Amino acid sequence: MNTLVNEVTGLIKDRQPEEALAQLAARFPGELVFSTSFGLEDQLITHLIFENNLPIRVFTLETGRLFQETYYTWNRTLERYQKEIEAYFPDTHAVQQLITQKGPSSFYDSVENRKECCRIRKIEPLQRALAGAACWITGIRADQSDNRQGMADVEWDGTNGLVKFHPIYHWTLDEVKRFVKANNIPYNPLHDKGFPSIGCAPCTRAVQEGEDFRAGRWWWEDQSKKECGLHAT
Repeated sequence: MNTLVNEVTGLIKDRQPEEALAQLAARFPGELVFSTSFGLEDQLITHLIFENNLPIRVFTLETGRLFQETYYTWNRTLERYQKEIEAYFPDTHAVQQLITQKGPSSFYDSVENRKECCRIRKIEPLQRALAGAACWITGIRADQSDNRQGMADVEWDGTNGLVKFHPIYHWTLDEVKRFVKANNIPYNPLHDKGFPSIGCAPCTRAVQEGEDFRAGRWWWEDQSKKECGLHAT
């Protein structure tokens, strides 16, 4: 695994994101995937992939609890690029069982319940989406949270058994915003309402000035470390 990480690191070194993505698409034909949640960073990467006609499979996790603004952004993206975005849904039986036994908002009751909901609606569908992939592209940036500052732009994901590449890992939020504006990329209108990070509607709120980037995710929990498990290593 370290050998593969080193190889990918060498391939993308000193390259612009679109160049790095093209290199990886050639290195992993049919095995390179990008996950989008239609946030600002993901829209930027989607633009790079679609505008350059890169052979990279793009998918999203349709949790069933997304904001209406997210569906709006999804539709605008399809209209703009005329490219396919695969949707992965949670297992119907698992969702039915969870809601029957614990109700529709059990995630507010405990961290364990929230992680159970994330596992059903996000983790299990993600595992299906990543099946057969060798390299997973994400929109993670270093300054999104303290947890993410200790990562690298290329890393090994031991949970899913593949390499992860974060092409705009070292970009600032201002750089992302400027690129999106300059290229007229469709973006989620919630970003203009104080949402730097956008997930499921019941679990995401706007943040106040000076708050951490991810303070709006699962805001009722301990602020020190909050991830859903998608990016566990």
